[in-house]
Amino acid sequence: MLTQTRQTFEPECTPVQDDMMFSDFLLQWLEIAKPTIALTTYASYAGMAKSIIIPYFKERNTTLAGLKAIDIQTFYMQQLKRVKASSVIHYHAVIHRALKYAVKIDLISVNPADKVERPKADKFIGSFYDSDEMQALFEAAKDTLLEIPIFLGAFYGLRRSEALGLKWDAIDFQNGTITIRHTVTSCTIDGKHVQVAKDTTKTKSSMRTLPLVPVFKEKLLKMKEQQAEYRRVCGKCYDNRYLEYICVDEMGTLISPHYLTAAFPKLLDKNDLRRIRYHDLRRSCASLLLLANGVPMKQIQEWLGHSDFSTTANVYAHLDYNSKLSSADAMAKGLSGALGVIS
Repeated sequence: MLTQTRQTFEPECTPVQDDMMFSDFLLQWLEIAKPTIALTTYASYAGMAKSIIIPYFKERNTTLAGLKAIDIQTFYMQQLKRVKASSVIHYHAVIHRALKYAVKIDLISVNPADKVERPKADKFIGSFYDSDEMQALFEAAKDTLLEIPIFLGAFYGLRRSEALGLKWDAIDFQNGTITIRHTVTSCTIDGKHVQVAKDTTKTKSSMRTLPLVPVFKEKLLKMKEQQAEYRRVCGKCYDNRYLEYICVDEMGTLISPHYLTAAFPKLLDKNDLRRIRYHDLRRSCASLLLLANGVPMKQIQEWLGHSDFSTTANVYAHLDYNSKLSSADAMAKGLSGALGVIS
């Protein structure tokens, strides 16, 4: 199911009270917050709350009014024994936001989550492919359902949501451009996978126009004809709900984010390619721009659609080895006399 708009919610009649169990308060807060946040955000909050946070505090009979900072801190410490700090940070976001609402409506006077020491996030550096590995990947993906999503991720550095959300009207064949302005994401609500389509990108900067390279233009034109043929042959069996989209299967069904995430590592294993995540294609794109061609970081920011320069610099600075070589050469020339003494 492809959801275009946020679901509506009719609030329950049961009032939120300060003497209620914290677990019950979280459940009611989720429904109160649901119309105010993105569906994917709600799904994330609900998943963490219902599977981890609520069972923990319900077992301890913790009330909203009786919840103390030490209770939350103890919860974090126990969770750190089984999950990474990044997961606990997400739990903290849910708890803090819920309690902030409790303060707002005067159920509690202060937010105990403000007094808690949040764990420091683990620094993650993703893997990436070099040019030879990328060539092998393109060959492995050729004429498969993953060919276009992989090219979009590796060459254009598109996020998964941007690649699967790409529509035909985003391709200007005459002027040779490709515009990123639509996304498709997925989430799990009540055990069901739901796809969410938006005519917006992650940030305003993510909405960008890139050049349509000739090889990809030819591939898209060929695919457009192929999809028309599939539609003719399949007739009523063809899924006409996704005619606007580029990344569909032979029956016209949109490629789902879950399918792409699951199928990508299988393709790598089948072709004896090193395991990376689909999102690492975006990092591979940045690495090739930096290492192979020396493209300035500012231009990479614009290509990838980062909202600010610091994001690009923080994530990809470790790849910018060419600039380090230039700095080393400059230092070596400036200190040539001193270096001679050392040698």
